[in-house]
Amino acid sequence: MIALIKTLQVILALSILIIVHEFGHFIFSKMFRIRVDKFFLFFDAGNVSLFSTKKGWFPKLFPKAMEWETEYGIGWLPLGGYCKVCGMIDESMDTEYLKNEPKPWEFRSKPAWQRLLVMAGGVLFNFIFAIIMYSVLLANWGENYISNDGSRIYVNELAYDMGFRNGDHIISLDGEEQEDFFMLQANLVRETASKATVLRDGDTLDIYIDQNRIGEILNSPGMFGLARPFIVSKVADESPNIDAGLAEGDRIIAIAGTPTEFLQDAWTVLEDNAGQEVPVRILRAGDTISMNLQVDSLGKLGVFLEQPQINTKEYSALSSIPAGFRKTFSSIGGYIQDLKLVFTPKTEAYKSVGSFIAIGQVFPATWDWQSFISIIAMLSIMLGVMNLIPIPALDGGHIVFTIYEMITGRKPSDNFLYVTQIIGMFLIFGLMFLAFGNDIARIFRMFR
Repeated sequence: MIALIKTLQVILALSILIIVHEFGHFIFSKMFRIRVDKFFLFFDAGNVSLFSTKKGWFPKLFPKAMEWETEYGIGWLPLGGYCKVCGMIDESMDTEYLKNEPKPWEFRSKPAWQRLLVMAGGVLFNFIFAIIMYSVLLANWGENYISNDGSRIYVNELAYDMGFRNGDHIISLDGEEQEDFFMLQANLVRETASKATVLRDGDTLDIYIDQNRIGEILNSPGMFGLARPFIVSKVADESPNIDAGLAEGDRIIAIAGTPTEFLQDAWTVLEDNAGQEVPVRILRAGDTISMNLQVDSLGKLGVFLEQPQINTKEYSALSSIPAGFRKTFSSIGGYIQDLKLVFTPKTEAYKSVGSFIAIGQVFPATWDWQSFISIIAMLSIMLGVMNLIPIPALDGGHIVFTIYEMITGRKPSDNFLYVTQIIGMFLIFGLMFLAFGNDIARIFRMFR
């Protein structure tokens, strides 16, 4: 059931984003009176489609659809979608029109600035869509985060090897103070920080980051966990320790003789003592007391824990709009930094590139509108930025050629554009193979 819910979310999200992107090309084409032959969600490879306004049952019910300039449809190959603009060399590789003189309604007959807007329309609409989604998100749920102020880290093996220790408070990265705790690792990578200033046992010290380990940091999730004290909020009604004498605010500092400064320290100890009664030491209102507690068969004490404080920035419907702009452009900048790392081989960031399989892991196991809107806004930004990469088959490649024409006054020949389109398609297929390969490798590692 979980796999089905995740799959449906991925299909819905990608379908929306593809339609938004292609509609950007479509609307600018129509604005400049350029004919659009096809507007398809997914690819109708081999001219086979699941739905078409000019084939099958639809034109039989609505005969006037055959007179429409544009054929709208859904293809069978779910690897994207396209808006086939007349007179433009695109992924369809249709070059029949090149045999004739340019017509007034063709893309190639329009001035460069109009062609530039048609090509940039998809990316522009992706960014506008992200602004709208973030504005809706902020207006309805606000912006939730755990402040880094006073928060301490619980490190994994890599972070320990680099010099970080459990209980450290990261003050700054390269002198820049950090606000959001859960952005620490991302900012460490994106800024390729060379120095982290931490507070440890009341002393301030600097930890220097080996730049050759950026790839390890990028591929080591959970480098900085939130170090949480083991503080009891409430004893569950069905807990084996309901009458043990635990009280709200009790902090468990040792279990079976093992110090448990943080909640994470207790997990292994509890698992090792599953089904047994263990002595514990508790800090209560400045006093240390001892008692015995029963660990259930799952390695739990049956208590609710005090949750970390979550800060919320609230926005009105009006103030959420500029906040949506800021969040979108901040996310664009962050993703551009991520791409820079991907194209820097020594970071090995390319190993983190994933396909829709990896995207599926991002979605929650249950339907949640807040999460869905947040994820689809992020994916819209990713799609927009990816399409700006100057590969000929992507919008970015067409934009570069058009800007070159506007600057030099020389338009690349149709044959040149055709050849570069083929090269670009091979590069894109290479990226797709890399993404699928990474996903498959991750799956094998999970079951190894």
